[in-house]
Amino acid sequence: MNADEIAAGRARWQARYDAARKRDADFTTLSGMTVDPVYGPPEGTAYPGFERIGWPGEFPYTRGLYPTGYRGRTWTIRQFAGFGNAQQTNERYKMILGAGGGGLSVAFDMPTLMGRDSDDPQSLGEVGHCGVAIDSAADMEVLFDGIDLAGVTTSMTISGPAVPVFCMYLIAAERQGADLSTLDGTLQTDIFKEYIAQKEWLFDPEPHLRLIGDLMEYCAREIPRYKPLSVSGYHIREAGSTAAQELAYTLADGFGYVELGLSRGLDVNVFAPGLSFFFDSHVDFFEEIAKFRAARRIWARWLRDVYGATSEKALWLRFHTQTAGVSLTAQQPVNNVVRTAVEALAAVLGGTNSLHTNALDETLALPTDESAEIALRTQQVLMEETGVTNVADPLGGSWYVEALTDKIEAEAEEIFARIRQLGGDGPHQIGPMTSGILRGIEDGWFTGHIAEAAFAYQQALEKREKKIVGVNCHTGTVAKDLEILRISHEVELEQRRLLAERKAARDDAAVKAAIDRMVAASRTGENMIPAMLDAVRAEATLGEICDALRTEWGTYREPARF
Repeated sequence: MNADEIAAGRARWQARYDAARKRDADFTTLSGMTVDPVYGPPEGTAYPGFERIGWPGEFPYTRGLYPTGYRGRTWTIRQFAGFGNAQQTNERYKMILGAGGGGLSVAFDMPTLMGRDSDDPQSLGEVGHCGVAIDSAADMEVLFDGIDLAGVTTSMTISGPAVPVFCMYLIAAERQGADLSTLDGTLQTDIFKEYIAQKEWLFDPEPHLRLIGDLMEYCAREIPRYKPLSVSGYHIREAGSTAAQELAYTLADGFGYVELGLSRGLDVNVFAPGLSFFFDSHVDFFEEIAKFRAARRIWARWLRDVYGATSEKALWLRFHTQTAGVSLTAQQPVNNVVRTAVEALAAVLGGTNSLHTNALDETLALPTDESAEIALRTQQVLMEETGVTNVADPLGGSWYVEALTDKIEAEAEEIFARIRQLGGDGPHQIGPMTSGILRGIEDGWFTGHIAEAAFAYQQALEKREKKIVGVNCHTGTVAKDLEILRISHEVELEQRRLLAERKAARDDAAVKAAIDRMVAASRTGENMIPAMLDAVRAEATLGEICDALRTEWGTYREPARF
């Protein structure tokens, strides 16, 4: 790019920066030195390839979505929490919000994630242990008691039974008197990554896509600020993928959901802004920063050039980040505070829109109040003390960071081409990327490549080519064992008692009629969300709704592979 083009870009950025709102904050260094809101090539110089780097708030968004960076708005502190029953988790949420958290992120227990009630025989021993137990809208009311759902953004990390759980959230908000059309937050809903990595599915892929398409239509029409899909790379990385695989598989899944929306006749400029992303921030500092920058650039280019988006917001890749749970160690767990801080800083320098920091004891159990506070304070130290919010994309133009961004992008593009080849030449019921994803799931292509990457890393650890402090090097310690949070068996007994009381108090005939209407809707082209909302209003449980759909659609079993 020549000097005149670079100067014109800087002028465009300056005009947008001047017109944007900025926080009332001190944007100087600790010593009082004034810093510019963005930096670029020296005035009057050319910079070959600068169009791939650009300016913040301008296509291809390598340097961020907004001209102000974090001077306009800092990332949202969104701590992931859930354990025991709804009352216990409600108390933790109030602690997080009271300590300065900006949004909530709900962790559900395993029975809820699998669409089963707490009294289901398969739920025995699991209720409340890795998240909160939610059986009905009544539990959702308790979960958010005293928390204004119209005034706080709420993320829910659940995919298989995401749609009925979302309906319970809507009914809880309705019972608070909220205007549902104003709700803001994110529902994960990403079923592709379940087949690729996490394995919390209910049905075959096609029925899940039916429900997701209905949800996309409903939110675009009724709740425009709510994001019905958070396309998740986090679980793909936690399963052992490389950074480039995480990026490519995640964005390919996102392209699949774009194709789903287009196949429903939706306007990409309307529904694409409702897609958000969820990435892992691992401990290799610069690789993670490059991954985030490449993600924005790839998404913007594909949405514009492949899927025909024309509005700026449809080109924006907005993402939440969680520090890498898989990087935490049970050995010398206090070291996890350092790992989490480094990973959080990488996410911030990569331009994350919201962030969760893991607690030091999460490799052993759910976080205690103290460790949860340390995780929260980690973000606040980064935000308030380090100066990282003063300059947009401060690493932009670094030879290393730019080269690494280009390399990860190139690897991702090679993977996209292979996925599309898996789908064949068509015709495609939804779209070519979707066909490739479905074939890759069926053939074990994704799981095979992730397993190979995980095996290669494990070999490197065992050969000590890669190091983990406290595990395969520097293993001596004077640290004492941690006190960890334990979930009492009484939680499960109490949850079952409450569930039995609620079932006894409701109108069973109304529940059955509402579920029957929902199943009838599933046999037609009718959008299923209104019928499901009626079932939830009647206090149908999560298990009852999911079991009715299992009866109708069957269940999915992963093929055995050797």
